[in-house]
Amino acid sequence: MYPLVTSDGYKYPGDETYVLDILPVALGLAATASDQTLSLFDPLRLSQGPIRKIVTDHGNLKAAKVLSGVNSVICTAGENGTVSVWDLRLNPTNARALQIGGNLPGLLALACSEEANTLAAGTELANHQASILIWDLRSPSAPKSQYHEVHSDDITELSFHPSAPHLLLSGSTDGLVNVTDTRVADEDEAVQATFNHGSVHRAGFLGAGGGAVPSDSLLLYAASHDEKFALYDAAENSGSGAPTLDLGDVRAALGCQYLAGVVAKVDGNGAVVGVGAQDQQMFQLIHLARGPGGWGLDKDTVVALPGAHGSELVRSFCFYDEQQVVFTGGEDGCVKAWRPGN
Repeated sequence: MYPLVTSDGYKYPGDETYVLDILPVALGLAATASDQTLSLFDPLRLSQGPIRKIVTDHGNLKAAKVLSGVNSVICTAGENGTVSVWDLRLNPTNARALQIGGNLPGLLALACSEEANTLAAGTELANHQASILIWDLRSPSAPKSQYHEVHSDDITELSFHPSAPHLLLSGSTDGLVNVTDTRVADEDEAVQATFNHGSVHRAGFLGAGGGAVPSDSLLLYAASHDEKFALYDAAENSGSGAPTLDLGDVRAALGCQYLAGVVAKVDGNGAVVGVGAQDQQMFQLIHLARGPGGWGLDKDTVVALPGAHGSELVRSFCFYDEQQVVFTGGEDGCVKAWRPGN
C-alpha cells in the first residue's frame, strides 16, 4: 500500500456544501458543487480558492462533463431540463457559450464528444418515460435524435465510446446498461448490447485508442447503487451477456463501504477504481488491469489516502500520474490535493 498525504486544499463556505465533480482541464481543475456553482481552481494553489466561479441556473445541478479539455469547455445539466456549455477561458459573466434544452424533464446524466460535435443528455422518469436526447452542437436548436424506450426509469449514466463516438453507453435505475449505435434512428435496431446489472450508479467504457474499434475495446464497467461491480464485453459476438469479471459487492471484496467512481487511464491501460470507508476515514485507489489470467484488481499496488474527507463520502477524484498527484472532492465541502510524503 502506498499512502499519500494532503498537500493542499480548499473548503467551500458553509457547512452543507458538497463537492459533486472534479474535472481536469487545460486551465486547471474544474469543480461543481451543491451550491450550484462551477469553479476553476489552480491545481498548484487550491488553498487560494477559485480562479473563476460561475453560478449555474439549473435549479439543482445534477451532471457535469468535459466537452474539450484542451479548450477548458465544460457542460452542466440539472433539474430545469437545460444543458449549459461553459468556456472557462472567459470571464464568468460571459462564460456561457450555449444553452440547450428547456421544456424537458430534469436531466440527470450527460455525455460529450468533441470529436463528433455531439452532446447527449438523459432525463429522469416523467410521465412514464425516460429519454435520451442527442444534439449536434453545430445546430443545437433541436435534438438530432431521441430515444424514449431504451430505458424505463431514471437515466443515471451516459458515456460516448472514446474512439467510436457513435456508440453511446447508457445506464439506468431500471437495472440495464445499454450500448446504442446513435447512427440508427429506430430504437429497436439501435441498441447493440444490453446487460442487466442492477440499478446503475456508475458505468462507462474502458476501451481507448483511435482508429477502428477492436472487439476488446468494447469493454465496459458498471457499478450498482448497492455496490455491485462488474465488467462486460459489448462486442456483438459476446454471446450471453454474462460478465467478463464479476466482483459482486465491492464492500465485501475490498473491505470498503462505498465505490465513488472509476476513472479510465488515458493510456488505455485499464482504470483506477476509487473506494472509501467513512468509519476508517480512508479512501483508496485500486488499479483495474488485464493480466495473464484476465481482468482483475491489483491489490498489491493500492494507493491510500488516509484521513480522506473525514467521516464524509468522497464524491469525485482524478489523478495526474506524471505529477504523482491525486485530487479528491467530498461531502465535507473540500477539494484536496494528495502527494507522496517526504
